[in-house]
Amino acid sequence: MAKRPSKHLRAPRPLSSGAFARLERKVDGDWMVQTMPAGSATKTYSCPGCGQVVAEGTAHVVAWPREASIGSASAVDERRHWHTTCWQRRR
Repeated sequence: MAKRPSKHLRAPRPLSSGAFARLERKVDGDWMVQTMPAGSATKTYSCPGCGQVVAEGTAHVVAWPREASIGSASAVDERRHWHTTCWQRRR
């Protein structure tokens, strides 16, 4: 059986279909933000806003910079999962 390539070497998976990203402006630039409904949240993530767990089955938001950072192949590679309230508090 062939070993799967590292997730860091695979292309990013598209976000859930049916949901659309919106542009939000923050102090550090423009961000694409997409709501992740509880039913689509099938993994556990660490929220960069508070450092706590975004539990499986918890509605949250996914955000990534509008433009890729230097050294990043794609802005979508930089996407992070945030608690909705942590993202809303972010300036």
